[in-house]
Amino acid sequence: MTFARRPRRRLLGLASALAVGALLLSGCGAASTAAPADAEPKTGGDLVFLIDSLGATWIPNNSSISSYQGQIWGNVTDKLVYVDAEGNLSPWIAESWDENADKTQFTLHLKSGVTFSDGTPLDAAAVVANLDIWAKGRPDEGINRIGLFPSANYQGAEAVDATTVTVSFSAPTLSFIPTLAYHGSILLSPETLALPADQQADLTKDIGSGPFVVEKVAEGDSVVLKMREDYDWGPEAVGHEGAAYLDTITYKQVAEPTLRTASVESGQAQVAYNASPQDLDALKQEGLTVETPRYLGFVNGYALNTSVAPFDDIKVRQAVQHGIDRDEILSTVYTSDWHAAESFFQSTVPESTDHTADFAHDPEAAASLLDEAGWVKGADGVRTKDGKKLSLTLYPNPYLQASQSVDELVDQQLTALGFEVNLETYDVPTYGQKVIGNATVPATEITRSFVDVGTVAGVLTSQKRGDEDWFRLGTSDATLNDLSTRIATATDREARAKVADELQGYVLDQAYFVPLTQIVQRVYVQAPEVSGVTYNGLAYASYLNAWLNG
Repeated sequence: MTFARRPRRRLLGLASALAVGALLLSGCGAASTAAPADAEPKTGGDLVFLIDSLGATWIPNNSSISSYQGQIWGNVTDKLVYVDAEGNLSPWIAESWDENADKTQFTLHLKSGVTFSDGTPLDAAAVVANLDIWAKGRPDEGINRIGLFPSANYQGAEAVDATTVTVSFSAPTLSFIPTLAYHGSILLSPETLALPADQQADLTKDIGSGPFVVEKVAEGDSVVLKMREDYDWGPEAVGHEGAAYLDTITYKQVAEPTLRTASVESGQAQVAYNASPQDLDALKQEGLTVETPRYLGFVNGYALNTSVAPFDDIKVRQAVQHGIDRDEILSTVYTSDWHAAESFFQSTVPESTDHTADFAHDPEAAASLLDEAGWVKGADGVRTKDGKKLSLTLYPNPYLQASQSVDELVDQQLTALGFEVNLETYDVPTYGQKVIGNATVPATEITRSFVDVGTVAGVLTSQKRGDEDWFRLGTSDATLNDLSTRIATATDREARAKVADELQGYVLDQAYFVPLTQIVQRVYVQAPEVSGVTYNGLAYASYLNAWLNG
């Protein structure tokens, strides 16, 4: 498969057609040079960030984990704990913490003097209010709990004094502190949290404590953030003290990816989000910066539905694992910024271990597995068994970069083995209606970020209410249930790492999950005058330390 490169003339033409109107900046052309390493940061300036979508709601619990709204939330709110790209945790609003021996009670010691942008204190009472709504949500109002927060074991939180909070769980919850760095765990004022859902959905009424405040919202068009002058409590790990350098950030919705990148090329914007992987090398050659941070979490791959044919047969599942040529996917669809999967966890997850051999490309082994399963190749190349064809429908995931291109290659590879593969492509709303949660879909291309490996049990089985049960196993696999329970309830990190290795080996041996590549879900194309952007362990861009050299 080959991809045509768009000529630069085409890109500039598209840029001139982009109606960013009053958002256009003067004196910030793409000819500007990047700041030298020892350059002094400059204060002031307006950064324009072009984004695919601004989502359908701003209810904090429902939108903070979005790949889109999460970009805004990360700059108007703080978190209790910071996580870097390697999974290292460090203090933020919680300047320290203690935990008891069985990991059922935690004490958070808060930084003093922190305030929300309306001047009210971010104190222990405010943290308790946030913990409660992360854990429980208000489902009757349509406010979700925060996914991956250890809600099932959460007993409650108490403000001991203005800067001390104790948090209790009914079972060991080693994942609690890391989850405080998750992008769903954003701190908002108690006044905001008390608002009904329809008012929380108004971003101008959502009060955070972050380095920027919401200046203006044009629904479905743009969000403008303004620097908060009295901010002085950023995470130490970022290495920035005081207020942000930038005056404003404007998030402008532009659906077409080529328009986003063309606008950065022509100097009309400074950041284009989610460029096509096929365009990245050319954009680098033009002097633009391409950032491809990988988040902590699951790799990109197929979760196979064990409750429907043909994936109710382990040999067929294993045949798919060994029938996919991942090197061909990487070299055809992506750039060198993407890496091969080594497990079903990203390699940046501290507990990730290399299980490449469990799903290595081996078409001969794949064919033998299908033979053993009784699937016989016919004259048309399609295998049959008991009068039924070995058929599979793939649904490209519209949330993932290049998903359709990947599925088209997998189609070719599995067809060569004797599968009859169909592709059905939907836009985001239709995909949500027809594919997500559909118990008859045989393979779902999926990934998920997480901060702590202890939270993965909730997606692998359905032992607890709200668990996602990715493989449609229910509670039928006693070994997986046991591994999931042990990883969720561990009290010792070293011992838990061994369980995580065992869990990875078991899931891949059973071929419940078919890894494809390590995921880069958030791609940033940046003008050379932008410096100092930082990316946390969830691959979101923070502009606390960013500045413009132009």
